[in-house]
Amino acid sequence: MAFEDLKAEIALLLSQMENQPEDRHELYLQVREKLNEMLAFGMPLPDDLVRLEKELEAEFRSEERAAKKT
Repeated sequence: MAFEDLKAEIALLLSQMENQPEDRHELYLQVREKLNEMLAFGMPLPDDLVRLEKELEAEFRSEERAAKKT
């Protein structure tokens, strides 16, 4: 592999690592942001991202209700 190709792959990996969410809430916000961008451009929404957003939202609502009961 050429040195320039290796540098490009390392840069890509570092970029991906920097963009990884710290926790589930951050992941949820990133997914919502991406879905909103896609909606704004009239793009079809990927079913897996829509499902992930709904699952995370339901999980957070459940946690919120449990916290209110205690």
